[in-house]
Amino acid sequence: MEPGRRGLEEGNAASTEAVSESVESPVPQAGRKSAFREYAEAIIVAMLLAFTIRMFVVQAFKIPSGSMIPTLLIGDHILVSKLSYGLQWPGDCRFEWSGDVMLSPRRWRLPISCYQNTTLMRFDEPRQGDIIVFRYPEDEEKDFIKRIVGVPGDTIEVRNKAVYVNGVELDDRVFTQRIDPGIIEGTITPRDNFGPVTVPQGSYFVMGDNRDQSLDSRFWGFVRHEKIKGRAFRIYWSWSGQGDWTHWVRWERIGRAIR
Repeated sequence: MEPGRRGLEEGNAASTEAVSESVESPVPQAGRKSAFREYAEAIIVAMLLAFTIRMFVVQAFKIPSGSMIPTLLIGDHILVSKLSYGLQWPGDCRFEWSGDVMLSPRRWRLPISCYQNTTLMRFDEPRQGDIIVFRYPEDEEKDFIKRIVGVPGDTIEVRNKAVYVNGVELDDRVFTQRIDPGIIEGTITPRDNFGPVTVPQGSYFVMGDNRDQSLDSRFWGFVRHEKIKGRAFRIYWSWSGQGDWTHWVRWERIGRAIR
């Protein structure tokens, strides 16, 4: 073989080996996210998704009092549909920073509260018998839950504990209880004798199912439509915490529809 020819072939072989090594060598990936950044992004997305669901779709509440017995018991955890009556847009929102709420995992919540809703798209109207969660008119930092008894235009009256809607006695024995046999005059308290009053437009008359132990429209007036958060529809957890520990969880109530 001629010297020049041999040198050319050796050069080609060396070049081929260099290309092969270049292809097999790992190429560092530019712009790869760190594990910390990936976790942070996942947490932020999850928080935004949870906030969106809570604000526009469904929200969880715990029953702290006995005003809705026997329908709802103390310790029931319920789901409230924000879409029952329409697509709501929150309004009158206020940023409220509280260090203990933000730093404590058990009390954590977003530092913003909205005190009314504007209905962008209406699906249905609140009806008599619906159980709703709303901003308590006398302290809007609190959420109350009651049953609608009167809708706009209805005339409501209570006579010796019996509830009358437009002059007709309401048959509420299936879902209410009255534990005090005594009758109190309306001049002393509106509990047993009240009205008549007519429900104004855009408002609702609500009462607790535990008629003798409920702070409701008989005492503080009507609920405005824009103050309604949603309709309660399901019990997802129920905790008694009393008596024998085997009965602390009310298993028979879990998953029960609210009517």
